[in-house]
Amino acid sequence: MNLMLFGAPGAGKGTQAKFLIEKYNIPQISTGDMFRAAIADKTDMGMEAKKFMDEGKLVPDEITIGIIKDRLAESDCKNGFILDGFPRTLAQAEALNGLLKDLNISLDKVISLNVPDELIVGRITGRRVCSKCGASFHIEFNPSKKDDICDYCNSDLMIRKDDNAETVKSRLEAYHTQTTPLINYYKEKGIFIELDGTKDVSLVTQDMFNALS
Repeated sequence: MNLMLFGAPGAGKGTQAKFLIEKYNIPQISTGDMFRAAIADKTDMGMEAKKFMDEGKLVPDEITIGIIKDRLAESDCKNGFILDGFPRTLAQAEALNGLLKDLNISLDKVISLNVPDELIVGRITGRRVCSKCGASFHIEFNPSKKDDICDYCNSDLMIRKDDNAETVKSRLEAYHTQTTPLINYYKEKGIFIELDGTKDVSLVTQDMFNALS
């Protein structure tokens, strides 16, 4: 099963990806993870990417596509994969399409988790993270037993720098600007699945597997 995940920050992609990994025994592939692995392994493409990253520049599409090609050739992708965080532009989507054709594989489905922006802002700004052990809580959905104290190590809980409302709204604007053309692109291919991400986690998972079957 060759899949792609779409969803704004806080839409629940990470949670649903875990269920896909378990069911289909396929890896979740994010560009960040790929870059780090390629650099750690000192691959040619990884070293090229590192030059740009060290200068604070965006890695060119042709290098990113090269790293994805190397990643998809690894043995754990033989049953499929879950692409997460790529493509972000139409040019990248078309480059990816060309790469998959070269590899004689195709995307089965593109899964989009739809959650209204106002709900996402609430989800993200309500997050609290332990300053010591990194455990994650939410003031509404998963509160700690004692306000602002970690249940596991009794350290203070904090709000991540990027979890304030202004930053979240800015990230959401950027996400919508990037993904709207991509949504139309994959809808035209007839492989786009839209799921209501506001439902209970188990119901979203059920809807997802029903759509994939």
